[in-house]
Amino acid sequence: MRLKLVPKETSFDFFRQWKMWLGFSALLILLSAGSFGVFGLNFGIDFRGGTTIRTESAQPVDTGAYRGAIAPLGLGDVSITEVFDPTFEEDENVAMIRIQAQEGEEAVTSDMVKAVETALQAAVPDITFTSVESVGPKVSGELIQTAVIAVLLAIGAVLVYIWLRFEWQFALGAVAALIHDVLLTIGIFSVLQIRFDLAIIAALLTIVGYSLNDTVVVFDRVRENLRKYKKKTLAEVLNISINETLSRTVMTSVTTLLALISLFVLGGDVIRGFVFAMIWGVIVGTYSSVFVASSILLYLGVKRDWSKPDKNAGNQFANVDA
Repeated sequence: MRLKLVPKETSFDFFRQWKMWLGFSALLILLSAGSFGVFGLNFGIDFRGGTTIRTESAQPVDTGAYRGAIAPLGLGDVSITEVFDPTFEEDENVAMIRIQAQEGEEAVTSDMVKAVETALQAAVPDITFTSVESVGPKVSGELIQTAVIAVLLAIGAVLVYIWLRFEWQFALGAVAALIHDVLLTIGIFSVLQIRFDLAIIAALLTIVGYSLNDTVVVFDRVRENLRKYKKKTLAEVLNISINETLSRTVMTSVTTLLALISLFVLGGDVIRGFVFAMIWGVIVGTYSSVFVASSILLYLGVKRDWSKPDKNAGNQFANVDA
């Protein structure tokens, strides 16, 4: 028996209150912007600056013991990760300890580094410190600028791609959905004050790709149905197209969420922020593909003159989903 989360044929009216959906999305964006303005983001070491200490010991790395030894020093955001490398010997256990920059300092002071080393040596007597590196405010500021440019370039590339493949109305709808997803993800990180670092930027770019994939599938079906149902209104064509792709959209989102939730529960603290961003992004990306991108397309209108011959006419693969 096949599992079906959505019936094969549905007839939901997604555009009866399409203005309400756009208003709801606009309200969420305003709340996200307000939270960002009031609370800001809880930037990690990548964006705040700080110090990285590389350690080595014969004993296996116990991140809990390391964190417990450092906690009394009150250093704020401390990240401890074990380094794996196939070239390491069996008794070569390496860890990276990242400490945020302290108030009024370029990085962690030498006295504080010595205090960290003393605390760790008390917990792990044979530990050695192979390197100490610092990231100053200038470098962290450049990382923020580069991250913003990366996200904007990704969205700009999507605008050009959708414009060339479809029409400019489709492009604006897709980009509006992507901006919606990115802003809501930043907003939830601001509200919950979850650490925001370079891994979250990677998650944002992944969310852009995921949301775009959903949107293109819907838009492909819309373009096909505009040719097929020339006498139906645009709202009717959009409803038909979304209902036809709804089962695929829901199944893709649910299976992706199952994997992400498993990682969130079992993956540990190191990737939890990244996975949370992905879970939230999949949810808002699925929502925006249906209610934001398509509603923008309905508002702008779209070309209905498909008198030009279809290049796929007579092709046995013409009706296969992209």
